[in-house]
Amino acid sequence: QVQLVESGGGLVQPGGSLRLSCAASGRAFSTKAMGWFRQAPGKEREFVATIAWTGSTIYADSLKGRFTISRDNAKNTMYLQMNSLKSEDTAVYYCATARTGWGTQDLYVYNYWGQGTQVTVSS
Repeated sequence: QVQLVESGGGLVQPGGSLRLSCAASGRAFSTKAMGWFRQAPGKEREFVATIAWTGSTIYADSLKGRFTISRDNAKNTMYLQMNSLKSEDTAVYYCATARTGWGTQDLYVYNYWGQGTQVTVSS
């Protein structure tokens, strides 16, 4: 099993930055892709970014240039740096571990999920 715990969420003003962390426990962490997803009230969970075990990344087209995903395998931790935040970025952000070493934008690829951390962008 893999346990994931997100942290770093909170309230930030539009245009601000926030860095989310996802601490993982489990022997398979370094060989699996990981991803970030988010879900706003009344909406479906949507893909944000994923990072393969090799470090290769994929981003949602609408978020390219503002968000950066990274991982530190030695610390079993994944990060999401969010810059130039907008009100529409407000959502619960979830980290997840994939079934494979490479990630995709599809929810079914991910089998372990954290409980989420709230990000609120408001003035």
